[in-house]
Amino acid sequence: MTLDFARTQSSARLSDSEREAILADPGFGQYFTDHMIQIKWSADQGWHDAALVPYGPIALDPATNSIHYGQSIFEGLKAYRQTDGSIATFRPLENARRFQRSAARLAMPALPEEDFIRAIEILVEVDQAWVPDDIEKALYLRPFMFSTEVGLGVRPGNEYLFLLIASPAGAYFPRGIHPVNVWLSKEYVRAAPGGTGEAKCAGNYAASLIAQAQAIDNGCDQVVWLDAIERYWIEEMGGMNLYFVHGSGDSAHISTPPLTGSLLPGVTRDSLLQVAKDLGYSVAEERINVDQWREGNASGEISEVFACGTAAVITPVGHVKSTDANWTVAGGQTGQVTLELRDQLLQIQHGSIADSHNWMYQLVPPSA
Repeated sequence: MTLDFARTQSSARLSDSEREAILADPGFGQYFTDHMIQIKWSADQGWHDAALVPYGPIALDPATNSIHYGQSIFEGLKAYRQTDGSIATFRPLENARRFQRSAARLAMPALPEEDFIRAIEILVEVDQAWVPDDIEKALYLRPFMFSTEVGLGVRPGNEYLFLLIASPAGAYFPRGIHPVNVWLSKEYVRAAPGGTGEAKCAGNYAASLIAQAQAIDNGCDQVVWLDAIERYWIEEMGGMNLYFVHGSGDSAHISTPPLTGSLLPGVTRDSLLQVAKDLGYSVAEERINVDQWREGNASGEISEVFACGTAAVITPVGHVKSTDANWTVAGGQTGQVTLELRDQLLQIQHGSIADSHNWMYQLVPPSA
């Protein structure tokens, strides 16, 4: 049974003019809507006290379990303004299910799918004025959950808090669709077999920051992760999945590394496999190593490379650097296949073209 949500409206909403000024140039993750959702869980009550409340700080005891032992997971999805004036989100059930898998991996309770989606419906309905009317912008939704039990015993917590916040979002990378430079990390790894690579947990991102700093020190925008065993097989870029375009034109073949247990199963990654097929391209999940990537770019066999994820949508890779080699991808430009896939996905998400796979989930009808 879906939870009943209490509602407390904010008495400190921004004015229309203040909100519009933010929506004109929101950046990413800098501003937040007027409300948030919270749901509590405890071992004796299960999920309870679901509520829409004003956005604001939360109070935590210094001995809160998750601060010390990292029981913290999150998701990321977006609400899009449609051409008919309605508001919809993209494949939210996939995010709900991944949230459950992340919770299971970190020994946390699973929030039912219907409550995950109902939380999104309520927050977007109340804060719908924050959804931008621009195909390059959306309302980013951040569901997250962490242990709130107080105590320093090393074990799964007996109390948890689920929160949902929302932030208007423009380009994830400041330069937008401009190709990024990437650093091949051979010193650090993101995840190993049997680890938490498939989970969207806070610790994965904390452990990535030193390699990201190393990338920046070497003049790069992002880090590319290699496998933990051989440090040779390509896995991901930052928190995004990677794609490789082989050849060009209608005969181009598009591939992405397979899910091995250490890669995050991205919703955008999965969607692009289908979008590419719909556009007539040959697609496959295939392993690719560092030498194949470098030699493929040199010969022209690999014509484009891009990363994908909810926040950044699709981001082209223009240059690769490592401790012992560096090379250019697609002449440092954005490839045509990359642009075509990005445009197709954005048009589906904003309702500009037919949603043949029923991926869009309406949150607010046109007349609201």
